Amino acid sequence: MKYTKYIQYAYMVFAVFFIYDAFVKYQNDQNYILSVFFVVLAIFMAFFKRRFYNKNGQK
Repeated sequence: MKYTKYIQYAYMVFAVFFIYDAFVKYQNDQNYILSVFFVVLAIFMAFFKRRFYNKNGQK
């Protein structure tokens, strides 16, 4: 299961995308709250996956 090591980085890529999306929506006076929610969720999942991956003794 070597791919699980890279999933945490995919979540960080999603977070960067949603940060950009929230910024663009904020600049255009649109509703950006859902994008901010996805940013927080993606960052949480990235750190959760990292902790879970390290907890199982895999490095």
